[in-house]
Amino acid sequence: MYNSEASLEKAKVRVGLVGTGYAAKFRAEALLNDERIGEGQAARSHLVAVVGHTREKTQSFAREYEIEALSSWQELVKRQDIDLVVICTVNRDHGAIARAALINGKHVIVEYPLSLDVAEAEELIALAKAQQKLLHVEHLELLGGVHQALKQNLAKIGEVFYVRYSTINPQNPAPRKWTYNHELFGFPLIGALSRLHRLTDLFGKVFSVNCHQRYWETESEYYQACLCTSELCFSSGLLAQVVYGKGETIWQSERKFEVHGEKGALIFDGDTGVFIQPGETTPIEVGPRRGLFAKDTIMVLDHLLDGTPLYVTPEESLYALKVAEAARRAALSGLTIFMKDI
Repeated sequence: MYNSEASLEKAKVRVGLVGTGYAAKFRAEALLNDERIGEGQAARSHLVAVVGHTREKTQSFAREYEIEALSSWQELVKRQDIDLVVICTVNRDHGAIARAALINGKHVIVEYPLSLDVAEAEELIALAKAQQKLLHVEHLELLGGVHQALKQNLAKIGEVFYVRYSTINPQNPAPRKWTYNHELFGFPLIGALSRLHRLTDLFGKVFSVNCHQRYWETESEYYQACLCTSELCFSSGLLAQVVYGKGETIWQSERKFEVHGEKGALIFDGDTGVFIQPGETTPIEVGPRRGLFAKDTIMVLDHLLDGTPLYVTPEESLYALKVAEAARRAALSGLTIFMKDI
């Protein structure tokens, strides 16, 4: 990806943060509480500045973490005292900020998706390589307990032929926020890319994609609910169904991952897992979901300073984004979309 020997010396990584919401707070906490501090070593990172959506939120965040408040992300990416830009803002802006940061010689962490546009995402990966800078697309779902338990137990069920992954989130009333905004969040399975990335990480290449979706809305900009169902046919022959829904017309919460193989099944309902085989159901230990932002942040610092490998590549995230783009095209056209055409 880039020449780690020519990257940062073993000293503080100076960080600029774009965003003041949920993810940004976890990033700030992770940077300020880097685990290695407790081992008698100097802090490996220094949080320098932040910029948020509004002046008030930016200043409040800056006061809380005792850092500098800036007025624009354009100003932040040009700062000479920042080595790493962490992007935790609305999905629409990820690509533009990452591009500007890389052009200005910064390393980049960005919450998925890298971009709402596949072509732009490809360009950003090429730009990072040309600049010899780190471009890390966060995919916390791969670090979580359910995904790790799935990987550890997958061989037990033989050849997998069917998967169903459903995340349903009733919210009534639905919040009038960016996650319910067409432009800011993006197509549901692009904005919620982790739903597809779990599957491509576990089961490899996709052959074809079908998708249907519906919005409930009283205005053009924000919606009150959405429901998106997609069917993926993998190159292996595996069939996967993905259901994503949120908002006011959704009545029953569900977070369920079913993996069916010829020798048994793995069923994860929330944070509880079981291994089902003929005449026997065995509980599966599932690790916690807490602490994943810290784990991801520590791994990035390890990579920048020590050259240790990361758990995901931008190219892997890009492939999941291409599958999501296929789902978007399928939903718009009503046709089966083949991955060779993306």
